[in-house]
This record gives sequence, C-alpha cells and structure tokens, in this order.
Amino acid sequence: MSVTVYTKPNCPQCEATKRQLDKRGIAYAAVDIASTPGVLETLQAAGFRQAPVVVTSSGHAWAGYRPDKIRDLAVELGAAAPAAMVAA
Repeated sequence: MSVTVYTKPNCPQCEATKRQLDKRGIAYAAVDIASTPGVLETLQAAGFRQAPVVVTSSGHAWAGYRPDKIRDLAVELGAAAPAAMVAA
C-alpha cells in the first residue's frame, strides 16, 4: 500500500504526522503543497482545508494530525508499534 503525506513548510502538525509514521515504520512519500503546482487546488477541491493531508492507496484519507488514524493505518499494515507503546 502506498501512503502520501501532503505537507506545507513550517507546519507542526505535518512534522508530527511524519514523526509518527516514521516511529511506526510506515513508508510514505512526502509532497510539499507549496512547491508542487496544482496540488493545493486539487486537495481543496476534494474538501481538505488543513495540512497535512494523508492519502493511502486503500482509499483512506484525512487532514490534520490524527494519531488515531495513524494507529489504525499501522494496524492495517501490520507495522510495529513504537517501543514505548508495547505492553510489557
């Protein structure tokens, strides 16, 4: 499954989303909406109003920092939970 994270510069929510994906071992492609022509308009036309926008090839999509959605995605992909979240 492919995961794309549409980000913008100086966006704390974008950085938090990428950190959580990294911690869970989820590979993704990051696309800067400020420097990629047409992407912002396309996302706005789809109803997204904040960054980041995360889109998966399985049809999941959301906007903003959503640790719950990232957790669900990790479960779907069978990705490892962060060490701090693993029960002893």
